[in-house]
Amino acid sequence: MTFVTKLSFASGDHDVLSETVQDLKTTLERKGAECKGPHATPAETVRVPLYKQLRAGDEFSPWSYSVYKRSMEIHGADDIARDVVARDFPDSIHVEVEVDQKKPLGHRRD
Repeated sequence: MTFVTKLSFASGDHDVLSETVQDLKTTLERKGAECKGPHATPAETVRVPLYKQLRAGDEFSPWSYSVYKRSMEIHGADDIARDVVARDFPDSIHVEVEVDQKKPLGHRRD
């Protein structure tokens, strides 16, 4: 059975995110892993209300910032995927990992 490791990255720092994901892609290709991505999604703007006091009422202008997202998939290469997941990513990047198990086509379980 083959495993697919799905990586999702999110950050407010576009430059650090792009550099980190590109470095990861280069490393995966150098090690011979089958990698799809990185795939970018449109930036999401987050708005946070700011109140002048601890209760609702008078407000300052909301604080807004952009969140940038990228995703990648590593097919097979379990040992390489394990190394990638254990890697230290910059604090400004949120990383989510999902592992799916794929069965070969035409295989039946009795």
